[in-house]
Amino acid sequence: MAQARTILAFDFGLRRIGIAIGQDITGSASPLGVVANRVDGVDHDAIRTLIEEWRPTGIVVGMPSHADGTRSDLADSIDAFIIELGRYGLNIDTVDERHTSTEAESALKKARAAGTRGRISKEMIDSAAAVFIAERYLSSG
Repeated sequence: MAQARTILAFDFGLRRIGIAIGQDITGSASPLGVVANRVDGVDHDAIRTLIEEWRPTGIVVGMPSHADGTRSDLADSIDAFIIELGRYGLNIDTVDERHTSTEAESALKKARAAGTRGRISKEMIDSAAAVFIAERYLSSG
């Protein structure tokens, strides 16, 4: 029987990187917040701490593309981030992340309208987008 997968999913942004933890037993994911992506680079201390805490079996990074399938403007920056993630020695996959930020914002707005969530921050949207990335990956097998 195959080992259950636990993944860290990343929604890359030029200022913040949303992170979620997901596992394939339930096919669900939960937001873990964001790490900074500053001029001096990604906060790898925070990523290392999350990897040590959650012990994922793999990493998934959202790779945006345009509607016609061509690479987005962020693709080169995301490729560089994926290379940096190689330092953790985990398998790294990408998943199409088109519309995840829009889906995340919509879901958070619905929760707020229902009274189950307060003010929605950009950090919450980024982390929720990482949840959608994780769940999209886990549902693909």
